[in-house]
Amino acid sequence: MNMNHASPAAPQILVVEDEPGIATILHAYLERDGLRTLTAHDGPEAVQAFRQFHPDLVLLDIHLPGMDGIDVLRAIRDQGQTPVIMVTAMADDVDKLVALRLGADDYVVKPFNPAEVVARVRAVLRRTQARPMPMAAPIRVGALEIDSEAHSAVVYDAEGQAQPLPLTLTEFRLLALLASQPRRCFSRLHLIEHCLPESDALERVIDSHLSKLRRKLQLAGQENLIDTVRGIGYRLWPDG
Repeated sequence: MNMNHASPAAPQILVVEDEPGIATILHAYLERDGLRTLTAHDGPEAVQAFRQFHPDLVLLDIHLPGMDGIDVLRAIRDQGQTPVIMVTAMADDVDKLVALRLGADDYVVKPFNPAEVVARVRAVLRRTQARPMPMAAPIRVGALEIDSEAHSAVVYDAEGQAQPLPLTLTEFRLLALLASQPRRCFSRLHLIEHCLPESDALERVIDSHLSKLRRKLQLAGQENLIDTVRGIGYRLWPDG
């Protein structure tokens, strides 16, 4: 997943496109217009990126590997009303009607002028900027609760009392990503790309961050919550 380094205050656009050339062009045009971008190349990656980064708008190709754009749109609508512009190579009225009925805000047919797509993005952002954005629900895994909106992580004891976890930014990002899909194994490279996107860190640096995170979880009574998968990476493995 590629990200750029525009102003942190700029709207963030999730570009979901399985053709690398088109994704690169859209990324360049959006970035030139001052927008932040991140890119996903298949359906499952798009849903994960949406849940993790909460973009301001999604440019969503309909025909994707792993999970098509209509199903991705359904997953997005399950989470709220983030603006979505559908993109397809087929000017098919049936696809268009299905997408719009599910709540797409606009529709673009390939081949397109990238500058026009940027203009459409800006227009949809203007139309929807007054739309109240729902807050993402906290993630609960066993006694652990992570609130991305409040940027906080706590562990509940047997009496229901919350014990805050004093995490660094990187530790919080790692824990939130692992908890977003418990029992899924994340490679070290994947963790670097998603949790240290601004860094040129080597894979062993992740081991150091995970080691410190483990110690903090252990001090909070969460033993062996993070599991090492030898030769691959890490996963959150809650009891039960």
